[in-house]
Amino acid sequence: MEFDFADEQPKLLMLMYGLVAFVLVVGGLLLLLDVVPAWFARRREAQLVAASVSGTPLTRRPKQREGLFALFFLLPTLLLLTIGLVVPAIRTMLLSLMNGGSTEWVGLRNYGWMFSDSSMVRVLINTLVWVLLVPLVATAFGLIYAVLVDKARFEAIAKSLIFLPMAISFVGASIIWKFVYAYRGDGDQIGLLNQIVVSLGGEPKQWLLESPLNTLLLIVIMVWIQAGFAMVVLSAAIKAIPGDIVEAARLDGVSPWQMFWQITMPSIRPALIVVVVTLTIATLKVFDIVRTSTNGNYDTSVIASEMYNQAFRYGQNGQGSALAVFLFILVIPVVIYQIRNLRRQREG
Repeated sequence: MEFDFADEQPKLLMLMYGLVAFVLVVGGLLLLLDVVPAWFARRREAQLVAASVSGTPLTRRPKQREGLFALFFLLPTLLLLTIGLVVPAIRTMLLSLMNGGSTEWVGLRNYGWMFSDSSMVRVLINTLVWVLLVPLVATAFGLIYAVLVDKARFEAIAKSLIFLPMAISFVGASIIWKFVYAYRGDGDQIGLLNQIVVSLGGEPKQWLLESPLNTLLLIVIMVWIQAGFAMVVLSAAIKAIPGDIVEAARLDGVSPWQMFWQITMPSIRPALIVVVVTLTIATLKVFDIVRTSTNGNYDTSVIASEMYNQAFRYGQNGQGSALAVFLFILVIPVVIYQIRNLRRQREG
Protein backbone atom coordinates (compact mmCIF):
# COMPACT_ATOMS: atom_id res chain seq x y z
CA MET A 1 0.00 0.00 0.00
CA GLU A 2 1.58 3.25 -1.20
CA PHE A 3 1.37 6.54 0.66
CA ASP A 4 0.21 9.44 -1.53
CA PHE A 5 1.14 12.82 -0.07
CA ALA A 6 -1.30 14.61 -2.37
CA ASP A 7 -4.28 12.62 -1.07
CA GLU A 8 -3.19 12.90 2.54
CA GLN A 9 -2.30 16.61 2.39
CA PRO A 10 -5.44 17.82 4.26
CA LYS A 11 -4.77 15.38 7.10
CA LEU A 12 -1.10 16.37 7.25
CA LEU A 13 -2.08 20.05 7.37
CA MET A 14 -4.50 19.39 10.22
CA LEU A 15 -1.76 17.47 12.04
CA MET A 16 0.65 20.37 11.52
CA TYR A 17 -1.92 22.88 12.78
CA GLY A 18 -2.49 20.73 15.85
CA LEU A 19 1.23 20.52 16.59
CA VAL A 20 1.65 24.27 16.15
CA ALA A 21 -1.30 24.98 18.44
CA PHE A 22 0.06 22.54 21.01
CA VAL A 23 3.50 24.18 20.94
CA LEU A 24 1.98 27.65 21.24
CA VAL A 25 -0.27 26.70 24.16
CA VAL A 26 2.40 24.79 26.05
CA GLY A 27 5.01 27.46 25.30
CA GLY A 28 2.65 30.17 26.47
CA LEU A 29 1.93 28.36 29.72
CA LEU A 30 5.64 27.79 30.33
CA LEU A 31 6.25 31.46 29.66
CA LEU A 32 3.62 32.49 32.17
CA LEU A 33 4.61 29.98 34.84
CA ASP A 34 8.40 30.13 34.53
CA VAL A 35 9.86 33.05 32.62
CA VAL A 36 7.54 35.81 33.82
CA PRO A 37 7.75 34.94 37.56
CA ALA A 38 11.53 34.63 37.29
CA TRP A 39 11.72 38.10 35.71
CA PHE A 40 9.65 39.63 38.50
CA ALA A 41 11.75 37.81 41.10
CA ARG A 42 15.00 39.19 39.62
CA ARG A 43 13.49 42.64 39.50
CA ARG A 44 12.43 42.44 43.15
CA GLU A 45 15.85 41.15 44.14
CA ALA A 46 17.49 44.09 42.37
CA GLN A 47 15.20 46.48 44.24
CA LEU A 48 16.15 44.86 47.56
CA VAL A 49 19.86 45.15 46.77
CA ALA A 50 19.49 48.79 45.73
CA ALA A 51 17.51 49.59 48.89
CA SER A 52 20.11 47.92 51.15
CA VAL A 53 22.98 49.79 49.47
CA SER A 54 21.30 53.20 49.58
CA GLY A 55 19.81 52.68 53.04
CA THR A 56 16.37 53.80 51.92
CA PRO A 57 13.35 51.66 52.90
CA LEU A 58 11.87 49.57 50.14
CA THR A 59 8.46 50.75 49.08
CA ARG A 60 5.79 48.14 49.42
CA ARG A 61 3.42 47.38 46.60
CA PRO A 62 -0.12 48.70 47.04
CA LYS A 63 -2.68 46.03 47.88
CA GLN A 64 -4.56 46.81 44.70
CA ARG A 65 -1.43 46.14 42.68
CA GLU A 66 -0.84 42.87 44.52
CA GLY A 67 -4.39 41.79 43.68
CA LEU A 68 -3.82 42.51 39.99
CA PHE A 69 -0.51 40.66 40.18
CA ALA A 70 -2.24 37.58 41.66
CA LEU A 71 -5.03 37.81 39.09
CA PHE A 72 -2.43 37.79 36.33
CA PHE A 73 -1.17 34.38 37.44
CA LEU A 74 -4.66 33.02 38.06
CA LEU A 75 -5.91 34.13 34.66
CA PRO A 76 -4.75 31.03 32.68
CA THR A 77 -6.37 28.69 35.21
CA LEU A 78 -9.60 30.70 35.32
CA LEU A 79 -9.68 30.83 31.53
CA LEU A 80 -9.21 27.07 31.16
CA LEU A 81 -11.80 26.34 33.87
CA THR A 82 -14.28 28.66 32.20
CA ILE A 83 -13.78 27.13 28.75
CA GLY A 84 -13.55 23.51 29.87
CA LEU A 85 -15.98 23.42 32.80
CA VAL A 86 -18.24 26.43 33.33
CA VAL A 87 -19.35 26.98 29.73
CA PRO A 88 -20.05 23.26 29.03
CA ALA A 89 -21.96 22.99 32.33
CA ILE A 90 -24.19 25.95 31.46
CA ARG A 91 -24.70 24.64 27.93
CA THR A 92 -25.64 21.18 29.25
CA MET A 93 -28.19 22.71 31.63
CA LEU A 94 -29.76 24.63 28.75
CA LEU A 95 -29.82 21.55 26.50
CA SER A 96 -31.58 19.58 29.25
CA LEU A 97 -34.52 21.96 28.88
CA MET A 98 -34.80 21.37 25.11
CA ASN A 99 -36.00 18.52 22.91
CA GLY A 100 -33.82 15.81 21.37
CA GLY A 101 -32.79 17.93 18.41
CA SER A 102 -32.17 21.03 20.56
CA THR A 103 -34.67 23.01 18.51
CA GLU A 104 -37.52 23.64 20.99
CA TRP A 105 -37.82 24.38 24.67
CA VAL A 106 -39.63 21.63 26.56
CA GLY A 107 -39.05 22.78 30.14
CA LEU A 108 -38.73 20.00 32.70
CA ARG A 109 -40.18 17.30 30.43
CA ASN A 110 -36.83 15.49 30.17
CA TYR A 111 -36.58 15.32 33.95
CA GLY A 112 -40.12 14.00 34.16
CA TRP A 113 -39.23 11.31 31.61
CA MET A 114 -36.28 10.33 33.79
CA PHE A 115 -38.52 9.37 36.71
CA SER A 116 -41.55 8.06 34.80
CA ASP A 117 -40.07 5.81 32.11
CA SER A 118 -39.79 2.21 33.36
CA SER A 119 -36.41 1.59 31.72
CA MET A 120 -35.02 4.77 33.27
CA VAL A 121 -36.31 3.77 36.70
CA ARG A 122 -34.31 0.56 36.28
CA VAL A 123 -31.24 2.66 35.44
CA LEU A 124 -31.70 4.74 38.60
CA ILE A 125 -32.15 1.60 40.71
CA ASN A 126 -29.00 0.08 39.23
CA THR A 127 -27.06 3.24 40.03
CA LEU A 128 -28.37 3.18 43.59
CA VAL A 129 -27.26 -0.44 43.98
CA TRP A 130 -23.79 0.46 42.67
CA VAL A 131 -23.48 3.42 45.05
CA LEU A 132 -24.62 1.40 48.06
CA LEU A 133 -22.49 -1.70 47.46
CA VAL A 134 -19.23 -0.61 45.83
CA PRO A 135 -17.97 1.91 48.44
CA LEU A 136 -18.97 -0.28 51.40
CA VAL A 137 -17.72 -3.60 50.01
CA ALA A 138 -14.50 -2.18 48.53
CA THR A 139 -13.72 -0.32 51.76
CA ALA A 140 -14.46 -3.44 53.82
CA PHE A 141 -12.14 -5.58 51.71
CA GLY A 142 -9.49 -2.85 51.77
CA LEU A 143 -9.70 -2.68 55.56
CA ILE A 144 -9.45 -6.47 55.88
CA TYR A 145 -6.43 -6.52 53.59
CA ALA A 146 -4.79 -3.63 55.49
CA VAL A 147 -5.25 -5.32 58.88
CA LEU A 148 -4.19 -8.79 57.76
CA VAL A 149 -1.22 -7.71 55.65
CA ASP A 150 0.08 -5.14 58.14
CA LYS A 151 3.52 -6.22 59.45
CA ALA A 152 3.25 -9.57 57.66
CA ARG A 153 6.36 -11.30 56.41
CA PHE A 154 5.82 -10.49 52.73
CA GLU A 155 3.89 -7.26 53.27
CA ALA A 156 5.38 -5.37 50.33
CA ILE A 157 4.75 -8.20 47.86
CA ALA A 158 1.20 -8.79 49.11
CA LYS A 159 0.32 -5.09 48.91
CA SER A 160 1.76 -4.87 45.40
CA LEU A 161 -0.37 -7.78 44.21
CA ILE A 162 -3.53 -6.41 45.85
CA PHE A 163 -2.92 -2.92 44.44
CA LEU A 164 -2.07 -4.24 40.97
CA PRO A 165 -5.65 -4.01 39.57
CA MET A 166 -5.48 -0.23 40.11
CA ALA A 167 -2.78 -0.12 37.42
CA ILE A 168 -5.22 -1.61 34.90
CA SER A 169 -7.74 0.58 33.13
CA PHE A 170 -11.42 -0.06 33.72
CA VAL A 171 -11.72 -1.25 30.12
CA GLY A 172 -8.84 -3.70 30.52
CA ALA A 173 -10.25 -5.02 33.81
CA SER A 174 -13.68 -5.45 32.21
CA ILE A 175 -12.20 -7.47 29.33
CA ILE A 176 -10.37 -9.70 31.83
CA TRP A 177 -13.56 -10.35 33.77
CA LYS A 178 -15.54 -10.96 30.57
CA PHE A 179 -13.26 -13.95 30.04
CA VAL A 180 -14.00 -15.03 33.62
CA TYR A 181 -17.76 -14.86 32.92
CA ALA A 182 -17.49 -16.26 29.38
CA TYR A 183 -19.99 -18.91 28.25
CA ARG A 184 -19.55 -21.47 25.48
CA GLY A 185 -22.62 -23.65 25.07
CA ASP A 186 -22.48 -27.15 26.47
CA GLY A 187 -18.90 -27.85 25.39
CA ASP A 188 -15.60 -27.07 27.06
CA GLN A 189 -15.83 -23.78 28.92
CA ILE A 190 -13.21 -21.06 28.52
CA GLY A 191 -14.70 -18.92 31.30
CA LEU A 192 -13.20 -19.53 34.73
CA LEU A 193 -16.53 -19.18 36.55
CA ASN A 194 -18.37 -21.59 34.27
CA GLN A 195 -15.50 -24.05 34.41
CA ILE A 196 -15.68 -24.05 38.21
CA VAL A 197 -19.46 -24.57 38.05
CA VAL A 198 -19.08 -27.44 35.58
CA SER A 199 -16.34 -29.07 37.65
CA LEU A 200 -18.71 -29.00 40.64
CA GLY A 201 -21.42 -30.71 38.62
CA GLY A 202 -23.47 -27.66 37.73
CA GLU A 203 -24.67 -26.23 34.43
CA PRO A 204 -22.85 -23.35 32.73
CA LYS A 205 -24.73 -20.06 32.50
CA GLN A 206 -24.60 -16.87 30.51
CA TRP A 207 -23.88 -14.83 33.61
CA LEU A 208 -23.99 -11.37 32.04
CA LEU A 209 -27.45 -11.98 30.56
CA GLU A 210 -29.27 -12.80 33.79
CA SER A 211 -30.70 -9.79 35.63
CA PRO A 212 -30.16 -8.67 38.40
CA LEU A 213 -27.24 -11.08 38.87
CA ASN A 214 -25.34 -9.44 35.99
CA THR A 215 -25.33 -6.08 37.78
CA LEU A 216 -23.82 -7.69 40.87
CA LEU A 217 -21.17 -9.37 38.73
CA LEU A 218 -20.24 -6.02 37.21
CA ILE A 219 -20.00 -4.57 40.71
CA VAL A 220 -17.47 -7.31 41.50
CA ILE A 221 -15.18 -5.83 38.82
CA MET A 222 -15.31 -2.38 40.41
CA VAL A 223 -14.67 -3.80 43.89
CA TRP A 224 -11.73 -5.82 42.57
CA ILE A 225 -10.17 -2.66 41.15
CA GLN A 226 -10.85 -0.28 44.04
CA ALA A 227 -10.07 -2.58 46.99
CA GLY A 228 -6.36 -1.99 46.41
CA PHE A 229 -6.83 1.78 46.65
CA ALA A 230 -8.76 1.40 49.91
CA MET A 231 -6.08 -0.92 51.29
CA VAL A 232 -3.23 1.52 50.60
CA VAL A 233 -4.98 4.49 52.24
CA LEU A 234 -6.20 2.53 55.25
CA SER A 235 -2.87 0.75 55.71
CA ALA A 236 -1.12 4.12 55.86
CA ALA A 237 -3.68 5.29 58.44
CA ILE A 238 -3.13 2.18 60.56
CA LYS A 239 0.64 2.64 60.52
CA ALA A 240 0.13 6.26 61.63
CA ILE A 241 -1.55 5.18 64.88
CA PRO A 242 0.85 6.17 67.73
CA GLY A 243 2.72 3.16 69.05
CA ASP A 244 2.29 4.20 72.68
CA ILE A 245 -1.52 3.96 72.34
CA VAL A 246 -1.27 0.45 70.93
CA GLU A 247 1.24 -0.59 73.60
CA ALA A 248 -0.91 0.83 76.41
CA ALA A 249 -3.94 -1.06 75.09
CA ARG A 250 -1.97 -4.31 75.03
CA LEU A 251 -0.77 -3.75 78.59
CA ASP A 252 -4.41 -3.30 79.62
CA GLY A 253 -5.07 -6.77 78.25
CA VAL A 254 -7.45 -5.91 75.39
CA SER A 255 -8.21 -8.69 72.92
CA PRO A 256 -7.43 -8.36 69.20
CA TRP A 257 -11.14 -7.80 68.53
CA GLN A 258 -11.30 -5.01 71.13
CA MET A 259 -8.08 -3.55 69.74
CA PHE A 260 -9.68 -3.37 66.30
CA TRP A 261 -12.98 -1.76 67.36
CA GLN A 262 -11.79 0.47 70.21
CA ILE A 263 -8.34 1.57 68.96
CA THR A 264 -7.92 0.98 65.25
CA MET A 265 -11.35 2.00 63.95
CA PRO A 266 -11.62 5.33 65.85
CA SER A 267 -8.05 6.22 64.86
CA ILE A 268 -8.55 5.63 61.13
CA ARG A 269 -12.06 7.15 60.92
CA PRO A 270 -10.91 10.17 58.83
CA ALA A 271 -9.19 7.85 56.35
CA LEU A 272 -12.31 5.68 56.16
CA ILE A 273 -14.43 8.72 55.31
CA VAL A 274 -12.00 9.79 52.59
CA VAL A 275 -12.04 6.32 51.03
CA VAL A 276 -15.83 5.98 51.12
CA VAL A 277 -16.39 9.46 49.68
CA THR A 278 -13.81 8.95 46.93
CA LEU A 279 -15.28 5.59 45.95
CA THR A 280 -18.81 7.00 46.03
CA ILE A 281 -17.92 9.73 43.54
CA ALA A 282 -16.08 7.23 41.31
CA THR A 283 -19.05 4.84 41.43
CA LEU A 284 -21.56 7.54 40.51
CA LYS A 285 -19.54 8.21 37.36
CA VAL A 286 -18.93 4.55 36.43
CA PHE A 287 -19.16 4.07 32.68
CA ASP A 288 -16.29 1.99 31.30
CA ILE A 289 -17.18 -1.27 33.05
CA VAL A 290 -20.82 -1.24 31.94
CA ARG A 291 -19.98 -0.06 28.43
CA THR A 292 -17.30 -2.72 27.89
CA SER A 293 -19.06 -5.64 29.55
CA THR A 294 -22.71 -5.36 28.45
CA ASN A 295 -23.05 -1.96 26.74
CA GLY A 296 -25.86 -1.31 29.22
CA ASN A 297 -28.02 -4.14 27.86
CA TYR A 298 -29.87 -6.78 29.90
CA ASP A 299 -30.92 -4.25 32.58
CA THR A 300 -27.34 -3.31 33.53
CA SER A 301 -27.29 0.33 32.44
CA VAL A 302 -26.39 3.10 34.89
CA ILE A 303 -26.75 6.87 34.65
CA ALA A 304 -23.40 7.54 32.97
CA SER A 305 -23.83 4.83 30.32
CA GLU A 306 -27.44 5.80 29.65
CA MET A 307 -26.39 9.44 29.34
CA TYR A 308 -23.93 8.40 26.62
CA ASN A 309 -26.50 6.24 24.84
CA GLN A 310 -29.20 8.91 24.83
CA ALA A 311 -26.93 11.72 23.65
CA PHE A 312 -24.65 9.95 21.16
CA ARG A 313 -26.43 6.75 20.06
CA TYR A 314 -30.08 7.79 20.01
CA GLY A 315 -29.59 11.50 19.24
CA GLN A 316 -31.64 12.61 22.25
CA ASN A 317 -29.52 15.54 23.40
CA GLY A 318 -32.16 16.81 25.82
CA GLN A 319 -32.55 13.52 27.67
CA GLY A 320 -28.81 12.87 27.71
CA SER A 321 -28.16 16.37 29.08
CA ALA A 322 -30.85 15.90 31.75
CA LEU A 323 -29.09 12.74 32.91
CA ALA A 324 -25.78 14.61 32.99
CA VAL A 325 -27.28 17.38 35.11
CA PHE A 326 -28.89 14.86 37.45
CA LEU A 327 -25.55 13.08 37.86
CA PHE A 328 -23.91 16.40 38.65
CA ILE A 329 -26.58 17.11 41.28
CA LEU A 330 -25.94 13.71 42.88
CA VAL A 331 -22.21 14.38 43.17
CA ILE A 332 -22.58 17.85 44.75
CA PRO A 333 -23.75 16.72 48.26
CA VAL A 334 -20.90 14.21 48.48
CA VAL A 335 -18.33 16.87 47.56
CA ILE A 336 -19.81 19.36 50.05
CA TYR A 337 -19.70 16.74 52.81
CA GLN A 338 -16.06 15.97 52.04
CA ILE A 339 -15.12 19.68 52.08
CA ARG A 340 -16.83 20.19 55.45
CA ASN A 341 -15.20 17.08 56.85
CA LEU A 342 -11.73 18.23 55.78
CA ARG A 343 -12.42 21.67 57.26
CA ARG A 344 -13.42 20.11 60.60
CA GLN A 345 -10.26 18.00 60.63
CA ARG A 346 -8.12 21.07 59.90
CA GLU A 347 -9.78 23.08 62.67
CA GLY A 348 -9.59 20.20 65.12
